[in-house]
Amino acid sequence: MAGLALDGSNPDVSLLYDINGLAKASPPWFDRVMEFVGEYGIMLGMVLVGLWCWWSVRRRGTVEDSVTAVAGLVWAPLAAGIALLVNIPIRGFVERPRPFNDHDGLEVLVAGKTDFSFVSDHATMAMAIAVGLFVANRKFGLAALALALVEGLCRVYMGVHYPTDVIGGFALGTAVALLLAPLAMALLTPLVTAVSRSGRVGFLVRSGKPLEASADDRGRALGIPEPRPGSGGGGAGEKDLAA
Repeated sequence: MAGLALDGSNPDVSLLYDINGLAKASPPWFDRVMEFVGEYGIMLGMVLVGLWCWWSVRRRGTVEDSVTAVAGLVWAPLAAGIALLVNIPIRGFVERPRPFNDHDGLEVLVAGKTDFSFVSDHATMAMAIAVGLFVANRKFGLAALALALVEGLCRVYMGVHYPTDVIGGFALGTAVALLLAPLAMALLTPLVTAVSRSGRVGFLVRSGKPLEASADDRGRALGIPEPRPGSGGGGAGEKDLAA
């Protein structure tokens, strides 16, 4: 399956020319900004949003909320990595050339792209991270989703992807992050809970003191027997004195 959109009358190609045409009309400095944002800036923004989310939930949330949110934050990059792995056979099967290989007159801001176009790795990774952050915290997730949309626009603006490459990446990243989220959270939540109970690294999950074991748990750990019902916890001498 070679190219999916080769005809100039195809809406996919028409939209490509419309968005990429903005690069021709923009000053060179703006193109350089879009190049940096599309290649690295959005991913850096995702990291900052994730760190901000972590800092917020560990300080303000309850213990349960902090554990769930941190587990979601751990899942976000894992989902992106899995989505990228899933994309490898998809790109090899579709074998869609980059748009500048089949269409003339495009303003290509990043040279040297020799791999296939469908689906966009950047769009896939950005959306998978954004959905993972949404699982962790809706407010920060919405901010990450907005960044993911900007990432998709930048990839078309730069002339390195068709709009459908971006849409496919969004769909793939969303599917992986959502469909595998229940299993991932089931595995990650106990791990994060264990971390929160640690005196050394518990701060990674919640601020303040780590989760404390109950008094009975501490007594059993030290080998102290529980008092028998009706004993009152006192010895024979105490009973004689009381008598």
